[in-house]
Amino acid sequence: MAVGKATPAFKRHQAHVVYKLKDGTRVPGTTTITGLLDKPQLVAWANRLGLEGIDATQYRDSMAGVGTLAHAMAQAELSGQPLTEDLTEYSPKEISLAENALIKFRNWRKAHDFVPILLETPLVSEEHRFGGTIDAYGLLDGAPALIDLKTGKAIYPEMVYQLAAYRQLLIEHGYAVDNVRIVRIGRDESEGFEERIFGNLDKAWQVFWHLRQIYDLRKGV
Repeated sequence: MAVGKATPAFKRHQAHVVYKLKDGTRVPGTTTITGLLDKPQLVAWANRLGLEGIDATQYRDSMAGVGTLAHAMAQAELSGQPLTEDLTEYSPKEISLAENALIKFRNWRKAHDFVPILLETPLVSEEHRFGGTIDAYGLLDGAPALIDLKTGKAIYPEMVYQLAAYRQLLIEHGYAVDNVRIVRIGRDESEGFEERIFGNLDKAWQVFWHLRQIYDLRKGV
């Protein structure tokens, strides 16, 4: 397996990734599938921002931009290539928050030896008919590992379901996966840092696969 070198091209407003089977059939992505779940925490979050006089939509878009930039910075460091992101598309505050997340990512990286094999790589499951983009896969401290980077305040259940789907994609494409983990790099001190390692993801995969089937069932109603 070749070690990944090229830095993925990130854009603040990225086009929706289109996943297709070998025969050209379009299939949903992991984010679309897990998006079927109700997220009550988002309602409380939006209500809290409203009470503080903050436009929830604008705030969400800004934080999404911070997340995109933080991912681009981390991916550039993993690949050993210069950052290709156009920083003029971001506000000084967004750049500062992304740099905060990058500092946490660097602290995580110092504690590990990671040799990347796949970076920001889209894969499609012919068997289960869905697609997803792998943040990072490679040799972590000598063992093949899947790493999913998250920015924000917490790790939510739907992230774990998505992680199980990524693992399935890798296995289906012939990659060994000894361990999987989410590395959450918060955008400021209040959001902190967290690394969570997952062992058995069988139940998480079952949740995702049921959601995948529900996606098709809803289209047929």
